[in-house]
Parts: sequence; structure tokens; C-alpha cells
Amino acid sequence: MTRAFRTAAVIGAGTIGLSWATLFAAHGLTVKVSDPRPDLAEAVADALERNAPQLAARGLDVTGLADRVHIAADVADAVRDADVVQENGPERVEFKQDLFATLVREAPEHALLLSSSSAIPSSAFTGELPDEAAARVLIGHPFNPPHIVPLVEVVPGERTGEDAVQDAVDFYTSVGRTPVVERKEIPGFVGNRLQNALSREAVYLVQQGVVTPEDLDKVVMNSLGLRWSTVGPFLGSHLGGGPGGYRHLVEHIGASMRQRLDTGLGSPSQSEEDQERLIEAVEKAYGSSTYPELTETRDRRQLAVLSALDSADKEEN
Repeated sequence: MTRAFRTAAVIGAGTIGLSWATLFAAHGLTVKVSDPRPDLAEAVADALERNAPQLAARGLDVTGLADRVHIAADVADAVRDADVVQENGPERVEFKQDLFATLVREAPEHALLLSSSSAIPSSAFTGELPDEAAARVLIGHPFNPPHIVPLVEVVPGERTGEDAVQDAVDFYTSVGRTPVVERKEIPGFVGNRLQNALSREAVYLVQQGVVTPEDLDKVVMNSLGLRWSTVGPFLGSHLGGGPGGYRHLVEHIGASMRQRLDTGLGSPSQSEEDQERLIEAVEKAYGSSTYPELTETRDRRQLAVLSALDSADKEEN
């Protein structure tokens, strides 16, 4: 790592921000958290207690975790001595414009300024910043919850410096994440665009009565989800072509698949009636369980997948 990261500021203490704070602290950073919510101290304490066992399961020492996380009086207090800032505010351009102007003014000149934005590229909210400030602003978009799911999409803006990109990669790697640099800004970045494409067809299939929400989830978990968690779409297709690989797949069945599917993918209805029916169907499938129960199950299963992949990788090496 080309530079040391010792102190992190987490701006915004929703689900993502609290997860980041726990992860950073578990990797030894001093963390200062800022959010206007009146229950901030309680929310931070609850998150640390809830997330610590999951991080311990990944081999991290969570002893004294709470001693490394501090409540900041305001944004200026949070970022005053920060080496890195992770912003997790609302998905509104105007909000981020104002906030990053404050971050540039209050944070040290060496601080790396990262946004968890899930759809808005940083160039959309850094236009009024000086070049030297915009050079250290970029997207570090995680998947929920970031203390478990490894991916971070590192997306530089039009004026982000290469040093900042490398620093972001080094930082996320140092806290056990898997950073992927995306070299072109596009709304939604890569992960959410892929997720949205699948979700659109999933909604269409349920609306058409082809399958129920719970059975569609079973289809994904027991086929595509299982495959993609180990090899991803392109390697999966390459293997699907047999010894001839991806070339064989494209040349022999690609045209047939395109003919059958490219014009047949659905457009979900946006009518209020159909939206309500869909919501009721999902609630029927999963509404009997509480949010904490469902997230506990999700996180336990994701940890199990990660542990299994770790074991498989160790056996290969």
C-alpha cells in the first residue's frame, strides 16, 4: 500500500454507513461517525454488537471494536483528522454537491473522499469543486452489507487523479474488500445495472403468472446464483461452450438463443394495480418473517458461501 490509512470518517449512519464503520474498525482504523439522526449512539452500538460476530467468523479480531468507533459532533468534527472519508448520504445530486463542498473545506488536503453512491457518478456532483479537490473524489460503491459482501466498485470521475484511484484500490484491499475499477462513468455503474436487468425480467415473469416470487428466488438460488457465485457470467458461458469455449457457444447456439430471447424479454407493467399485486405477492411470500430474521438468514448464508469459496481456493493453492 502506497500510503497509510489510520483514521476514517463515515458520513451517514444508515445501513451502509454503519456496516462500513464496523468493517473499518475491525481492521484497526479509528472511525468517527456523523449523522443527524437523534439515536446515532444507540444505532452505532447496536450495529457493532450485531456485526462483530460476523466479522469474527471471517477471522477478524473484534476485541475492543467499540473503543475504535466514536460519535462525531458534526461533519466537520468527523473529517477533521481523516485519512479517508466514506460518504453514505441520500441519492440526490444537490445534497452531495453541498456535502462534498463541506468535505473539501473541512477534511485534510490528503484525505481520500469516497462516495457510496449507488447510481450517481461523482462527476455529477463535483463540477463546482476546484481541480485539486475533484482529483481526490471518486465512487466507492459497495453491495449491502459491505462488511460481508466483498465487492466495491471504484469509479473515478472525469477529474479524479490516478493516484486517488490507486489509493482507493489500496484502501479497500486493506480492509478485505475486492475493488474493481470501472473506467467509464455510467448511471448505476456495473453491479446495479446487471441487477436491474435481471430484476426487470423477474418482475415481468411474476406479473405474467409464470412463477411466484418465492419460486423465482428458488430458480436463481439453485442455478444462476450458485453458478455465478463461483465463476461469473462470462466464465460460466465459456465453460458452457465445452472444450470449444465461448467461441463454440456463440457460433453454435448463440444465434438460436438470441432469436428466441432477445425480442421476447418482457417489460414489467408500471400500473398501480399491477404494482400493488406484485407487492402483495412478495409480502405473502416473505411477510411472515421480520426484517432482522430475514437479514440474519441472508448474512449467515452469504458468510457460508464466502467460507466455502475460501476453502476451495485454499485447496487449489
